[in-house]
Amino acid sequence: MLLKYFLARLARWKDIFPQERTHRRAVALTLGLVGGLGRRTITRALCFLGWQNKDWATSYRVFSRSPWSSAELFTPVLKESVRDWLPAHGPIALALDDTGLPRTGKKIKTAGWQRDPMSPPFHVNLRWGLRFLQASILLPLYRRDPAQSARAVPVRFAECPVVKRPKKNAGDDERAAWRQARKTHNLSTRFVAVLQEQRQRLDALGYKARLLLGLGDGSFCNRTVFRAAWERIALVCRCRKDLRLCFRHAGKGRFYAKKTFKPEEVYDDPSIPWREARIYHGGKRRVVRYKEVRGVLWRGGAGRKSLRLIVVAPTTYRKLKHGRTYQRQRAYLLTTDETTPVKQLLQPYFDRFQIEYNHRDEKDILGVGQAQVWADKSVPRQPELVVAAYALLLLAGLAAYGPGRTTDYVSLPKWRRRARRPSCQDLVNLLRQQIDAAARTGAAPDSDFAQMIIRAAA
Repeated sequence: MLLKYFLARLARWKDIFPQERTHRRAVALTLGLVGGLGRRTITRALCFLGWQNKDWATSYRVFSRSPWSSAELFTPVLKESVRDWLPAHGPIALALDDTGLPRTGKKIKTAGWQRDPMSPPFHVNLRWGLRFLQASILLPLYRRDPAQSARAVPVRFAECPVVKRPKKNAGDDERAAWRQARKTHNLSTRFVAVLQEQRQRLDALGYKARLLLGLGDGSFCNRTVFRAAWERIALVCRCRKDLRLCFRHAGKGRFYAKKTFKPEEVYDDPSIPWREARIYHGGKRRVVRYKEVRGVLWRGGAGRKSLRLIVVAPTTYRKLKHGRTYQRQRAYLLTTDETTPVKQLLQPYFDRFQIEYNHRDEKDILGVGQAQVWADKSVPRQPELVVAAYALLLLAGLAAYGPGRTTDYVSLPKWRRRARRPSCQDLVNLLRQQIDAAARTGAAPDSDFAQMIIRAAA
């Protein structure tokens, strides 16, 4: 039963909250925020729980006053993911990516203008909102069920506000402090901090011998990330095709060789042989061609750190079963790991796209960022709690019914009956049904499905 497994995982938050009553209220609000209908505000969550005639101030104080750490909410997620769904050996892959949550309040201190991802490429639009950095652990479910793809489960959701620009009449000292703050408080430094934090959490869980693999897109392939002090952490980041790389100088008197080359030149170089690896991608295992160059130096980025360049040939795909064949773009990867086999680096890179599904589920289905909270502590805490609950819901579904989509879920419409795995919406629908069934027997909050719909339409 999904509700039983979900509540059992929410019970692991007991030591995070200062009091037992705070934990019970946080669990109840989590059920309301995840299972509610309509906009996922705290008011809708209270109506879902049948608390519309009770004092609502205490529920808001869970986020604005209660002393608890939002980072600790993800510790049970990381522990269960590594213990139950990862192989006993090999690197632990974390996909990291930033995402924005639109807001409207101009008095939110950490909100700012950001690029609207829905704007057309020929006209960039701006929107007011919050910026977060998410880290998701990649679970290779295809190892247990060949019909299932990987699954990304969030293990961290950290706020990354942009440093506010000083006003026009600000002094020189204030502008100098702002320029220094931009160097120490940005998305790249937060990327480094989150990876190092996850390394410490894995060490505390007893996985000191496991390598942590951090996967990032091209925005994290920069000097700040590659020159950081990494210990038992390897990076795999997509780089530009015109990046200036070189080898170490063979003689004396200098470190870098004079001759430089670009990643796209490696792709076109016939002297470097193509190699093949079988990668699970697009529902089955496919042969992927790649080239590998070791001992690469990136003078402007990584400095004297030795890197490895991996050039991946474009893979073919069809939009229709008997349609024309298309090709994806080439991929150029830079990694600080020079010992791990290439296949163990390429497979997580192909699985990294699963974090985009996390962003979609969190915003479109769970309504992360829709709660009307304004307190300084509540602004980041409420989205982080919902994302942690989303991670526990994914693990509860895996533990209850396995990675595949079984008959326990609500039947799909006719145009979508080929789904192999349960979506987040499938899990939420099943959770609502079981909450409704438990409410009728008196084992859940005083609410039924008809009342849910009425309150959502209010």
